[in-house]
Amino acid sequence: GARRAAPPPQERAPTMMKLTVGRGHRAATTVARRLAHVPAAAAGRLRVDDKLKAFVDDELLPGTGVAPSKFWDGLSSILEDMAPRNRALLDRRDELQAQLDAWHRANPGTPDPTAYAALLESSGYLAPAAPPFEVCSQHVDPELALVAGPQLVCPVDNARFIVNAANARWGSLLDAIYGTDVLPGDRAGAYKPERGAAAFGVAHSLLDERFPLEGEATWSDVTALSVAMRDGGAASLQLSLASGGEASLRDGAQFVGFLPGVPTARSVLLGKNGLHVELQVDRSHRIGATHAAGIKDVQVESALSAICDMEDSACTVDAADKIVAYGNWLGLMRGELSVPMSKGGKEVLREMNGDRTWTSAAGPGSVTLPGRALLLCRNVGLHMYTDAVMLGSEEVPEGIVDAMVTAAAAMHDLQGNSRVTNSKTGSVYIVKPKMHGPEEGAFTAELFSRVEGELGLPLHTLKVGVMDEERRTSLNLRQMMAATKERLFFINTGFLDRTGDEIHTSMEAGPMMLKADLKGAPWYSNYEESNVDCGVALKLVGKGQIGKGMWAAPDDMAKMVRDKGAQLAAGASTAWVPSPTAATLHALHYHATSVKEVQGGMAARAAEIASRASSQAAGLMTIPLLPAGGKSLSADAIQRDLDNNAQGLLGYVVRWVGQGVGCSKVPDFDNVQLMEDRATLRISSQHIANWLHHGVVNEEQVLETVKRMAAVVDKQNLGERGYKPLAPSFDGPEWHAALELIFKGRDIPNGYTEETLSRWRRVRKAMEEVEEVEQLFSKDAGGGKDELKKPAPEAKSPQALRRGRTLERAPPTPLPPFLAPRSTTLASTGDVGGWDQWLLRRWGGSER
Repeated sequence: GARRAAPPPQERAPTMMKLTVGRGHRAATTVARRLAHVPAAAAGRLRVDDKLKAFVDDELLPGTGVAPSKFWDGLSSILEDMAPRNRALLDRRDELQAQLDAWHRANPGTPDPTAYAALLESSGYLAPAAPPFEVCSQHVDPELALVAGPQLVCPVDNARFIVNAANARWGSLLDAIYGTDVLPGDRAGAYKPERGAAAFGVAHSLLDERFPLEGEATWSDVTALSVAMRDGGAASLQLSLASGGEASLRDGAQFVGFLPGVPTARSVLLGKNGLHVELQVDRSHRIGATHAAGIKDVQVESALSAICDMEDSACTVDAADKIVAYGNWLGLMRGELSVPMSKGGKEVLREMNGDRTWTSAAGPGSVTLPGRALLLCRNVGLHMYTDAVMLGSEEVPEGIVDAMVTAAAAMHDLQGNSRVTNSKTGSVYIVKPKMHGPEEGAFTAELFSRVEGELGLPLHTLKVGVMDEERRTSLNLRQMMAATKERLFFINTGFLDRTGDEIHTSMEAGPMMLKADLKGAPWYSNYEESNVDCGVALKLVGKGQIGKGMWAAPDDMAKMVRDKGAQLAAGASTAWVPSPTAATLHALHYHATSVKEVQGGMAARAAEIASRASSQAAGLMTIPLLPAGGKSLSADAIQRDLDNNAQGLLGYVVRWVGQGVGCSKVPDFDNVQLMEDRATLRISSQHIANWLHHGVVNEEQVLETVKRMAAVVDKQNLGERGYKPLAPSFDGPEWHAALELIFKGRDIPNGYTEETLSRWRRVRKAMEEVEEVEQLFSKDAGGGKDELKKPAPEAKSPQALRRGRTLERAPPTPLPPFLAPRSTTLASTGDVGGWDQWLLRRWGGSER
């Protein structure tokens, strides 16, 4: 499905669309599509991509009790009722943006606070106050409601990544220390015993802080771990010391469980603040043999939950891509997703981990803990449309299709069809991004009710996680929470997208601050504080999470360990991390800080929280403009910011459009690896567009910068498999996508990058298909005839069918009639021309 906003019917043409953009208007699609060229299957009144329908009918639904006809009729009914309302909500966004634009043009610069607030109220941008209420979600798993801990975000279209994310519930502390800059020094190459000993030293210090021993004993003194049984079946942990004495934990309640062994325990389970640490003992192991007590590893309970992302970190632009994402989510919900990989020179199959069990230290019985993170699914936002499913001749909101498929897949977990259990409380957790205000929250809550009704699920089975990442939601967060109060399981400050929306919403007010300064502006601190205050005041605590954003520097773990604990001190019960290793290290913060105590202290200061709501609103409405319109900035400062934005933008676009990678480590201008997704792209593109609009930079300067940074990006990706260089042609889909994001950025609705990226990604995929056709044709040396060499079909064993999905190349089909957009910004930017002209140029004008 093309991921874009569908134009009204009257804007459609028989074979192609012209790009018509303007602030206050949805962008019309430029990827033309004749239905006759699309393999589709009738499903009631719907027309569905045949492979998507086969996936739903043959793989998704069997075992759920939902017949295909029931599924498709239900989806059709929901779309008939709610697709027009989805469109109306998008039109409302445009209407409000148009009012803001007009007001700012008439009142440029920093607005008068009273007049600006009056505008927001009279226009309806600020919603009426909600009647008194409390969040009343029920049946929320403890990983979200009761225990604070790290949260991973991972693209669900990458099977290897998502299986690793699911298994990131437990991680090796020794590996996390040894393999990162937490421990200074050289970590490349073969295992270094001296570095391994230093890693144990760091681990001992952390154990001393989190699980202190009685008296002056330290964990580095321990030579053996033994368990003594007491009357009633309870056990105590006895630690032998190098001095010949013994020691115990200062707090005996931290000893949770063990696995017995001879002569010492094989495993000791410790606990603090609801999280656990396992000391694994094996003197015959190559690592355990080097430790005085035989400890071979320190396993830390790490990612309590993981978001399986169909949105910002994924790259799904058509039905084939979407089937990959849906199939991986289904595999997770059935507990069957696995990926082949090489380990130690051997091929192994990485599967989802089972649960872990220990003998209970408290008495007879056992302690069982999950072996996997609790899995959530982030669907796409209201602005995304797909042609994988059509209602009549119209594309449909992709988020509605996502909700039906996500819920149907989760029914395997709810009904016990899964090899392992995800939700133990019978809930399905769907994160909903990019909602603008409480009307869209109410729409989502109603959509979930309709999906439950069509699939036969109990009311409120589907829970919603609200991404507080758009300005209108931040200013109306209480009303948003009221609209979703029976389903709410988290509110999360997605500060990256929120920054992009801050720029776009006030595009006409004036030039924005330097990008690095935006986070220090008043809106940001009030945004983060207000989110926590709302969660505490409205009793989300105990029923869901208050979340904070991503650590974006995956190679700078030492700084993360130093700084990220501040999010917990501010009242967050979870924060996002970019990798399983980061989850293990971030878990240490939750040992050091009791989030329960922090939030309890805040709840006791309810009056103080209520008193600062008005000042927070005023801070949120403070636009982060450059003083004096940027006239005080030096030329060097301006160019440096422009270079940084252009390099980051290109570095991300080349991988998204050229390689279909939605989230990856991208080196910045200083070659620092940063985790980039569409949210960071939104900031860079909107920031350049804003400065361009207000004359801080000009078109020629921007184009020169982008071309110069293209050479930098090409060099950074030198040797990267499948990379398509930008220079010297400056004429590929990646290049034109980048230019469009910049030069049309002011006019793109809400500054979202998805429509541009998806359209150009589809062009790149079509170009690759042409190249495959060319490779398949070859001259027969004997007869001189063109022959189509067909690849041998791949054998599909039952085990292979369970493995993580990858995009399989089907035999070439008739090329879709794409018409690439023409650049209208600068004559020198080049012209892709029509799809047919591209083919004619490529094939020398022949009609092959």
